[in-house]
Amino acid sequence: MNFIREYMNKYWKSFGFALCFLTLETLCDLLQPTIMSRIIDIGVKNKDINYVVNMGLIMLLITGLGAVFALNRSILASKVSQHFGADLREGLFKKINTFSFENIDKFNRASLITRVTNDVNQVQVFINGLMRIFVKAPLLCIGSIIMAVRLNPSMSLVIIGIMPIIIAIMTINMKKGYPHFRKVQNSLDKVNSIIREYLSGIRVVKAFNKFDYEKDKFDIYNNELLNSSTKAMRVMCFFNPAITLVVNIGIIIVIWIGGIRVSNGNMQVGQIVAFINYMGQILSSLILISYILNTFVRVKASSERIQKVFDEKNNISQDNSLEFNNDEKNMFIEFNDVCFSYIKEVKDYNIKNINFKLSSGETIGIIGSTGSGKTTIVNLIPRFYDVDCGSIKIGENNIKDINLKYLRNKISIVPQKNILFTGTIMDNIKWGKENATLEEVERVAKIADAHNFICGFKDGYNTMIGQGGVNVSGGQKQRISIARAIIKNPEILILDDCTSAVDANTELNIKNGLKEQLNNSICIIIAQRITSVMDADKIIVLDNGEIVGEGNHKELMQNCSVYKDIFISQMGRTGDDKR
Repeated sequence: MNFIREYMNKYWKSFGFALCFLTLETLCDLLQPTIMSRIIDIGVKNKDINYVVNMGLIMLLITGLGAVFALNRSILASKVSQHFGADLREGLFKKINTFSFENIDKFNRASLITRVTNDVNQVQVFINGLMRIFVKAPLLCIGSIIMAVRLNPSMSLVIIGIMPIIIAIMTINMKKGYPHFRKVQNSLDKVNSIIREYLSGIRVVKAFNKFDYEKDKFDIYNNELLNSSTKAMRVMCFFNPAITLVVNIGIIIVIWIGGIRVSNGNMQVGQIVAFINYMGQILSSLILISYILNTFVRVKASSERIQKVFDEKNNISQDNSLEFNNDEKNMFIEFNDVCFSYIKEVKDYNIKNINFKLSSGETIGIIGSTGSGKTTIVNLIPRFYDVDCGSIKIGENNIKDINLKYLRNKISIVPQKNILFTGTIMDNIKWGKENATLEEVERVAKIADAHNFICGFKDGYNTMIGQGGVNVSGGQKQRISIARAIIKNPEILILDDCTSAVDANTELNIKNGLKEQLNNSICIIIAQRITSVMDADKIIVLDNGEIVGEGNHKELMQNCSVYKDIFISQMGRTGDDKR
């Protein structure tokens, strides 16, 4: 729980004051039975009504003070725990934001959501409890034992006798409970993952009428969560009754021995009443301590999961200070013997021996079969992943030496899976440039051939986009994404199969607009359709992670069988004659 100390340092003063109020509140509770015993043994025994009234008023005053202390403690506890939870969630979000794709791939995305929400909530409840009952319970227990010993040392042997039994029960409680609650959190991860997957693909589920199949799959993980939670609760349910039984046996022994001593004149009735009250306080505090231990077991499992996120090391350095020259007209990107594998343990590279060079103002097309490594190549340029061997240079600088934020500011990407965010169309396009004017937004929308359909909406550029862009078509989503990328006026533009959902005429309009807008930029086009790359300055053909052809369309038709096969399969043999 190293992160708890780090985040609690900010609130240690308020935390300390809360503990002070808690201690004073506990002291008020501990004084009550002793005062009660004096009222019985002195006031009632001697029929001194004034003594009874005066001590009653003192009890009332102490109760009032205890209430004031409790109120202040509750206010501070709520304030500190809520701020702690907010800071911890923010810290986790920032940490996740620094992860490379490789780091994120290590965690299930639903698991990260659970850690930021459910696990943080468990820790937040624990921090709140520390300032409410988690410290009060031990103080009340220890204080009650001390007050009982002061009241009657010989009778306190009963308490001393039952304490080892209770400690043993609590120790078993912790050892048995922790593994079960760790399984509960893991099962919760799986349930969240299934729900997330179902909601993301709900259109496909409905289209294929697979609701029953998804329900059965959900039931498997939901029942796993049910069973693991039930087992955890079943284990925990044994301990509270066991502690209650042991303490109540102690109370029976106290009443039995006390009754004998009162009959013999060796003990007063008030002392027995006070002793029983202290035993009751010990019982309630032990039950609270048992609850604390149960909570601690859950928090321990959650805190370990949170700590794993904080301990995850990003293997991509973000602190490099090198910045390449903005005004460099002859800027280029160069791949030198680049190899990369998503699974590091197996040296079966997804791409291998990649060599090519792109100059400023040049457009390159990358084509190949599905899984040939097209997207992998472009993921390496903004350093979503780092190469396993070889190097990538921008100008004369290895991209590993360039400041990561600066590097990505020079790159715009339209990803294969277009993502729009909840908000207006204007908001989504201005993601590329926050301070863009309406005129700039409209200009890039026209370049992306999106202006006309946007104006066709009732609210135009202020039309709200649903989560993930559910209320626009695939082609509209792609064109908005292209507008978002080019408003940044990037030096490197990467288009990853981003016109697959538009017709050939629209694609041609977009390409012509891009040439005018980004004539000095490096443009990388990844495509499945050969028509998307035929007019590129250079075309790279990939097959099984390797470059098997490089050149323009005419050269590749003569020298690259893979490219020619793709052309024939898409265009037909007559297409070659027309070219």
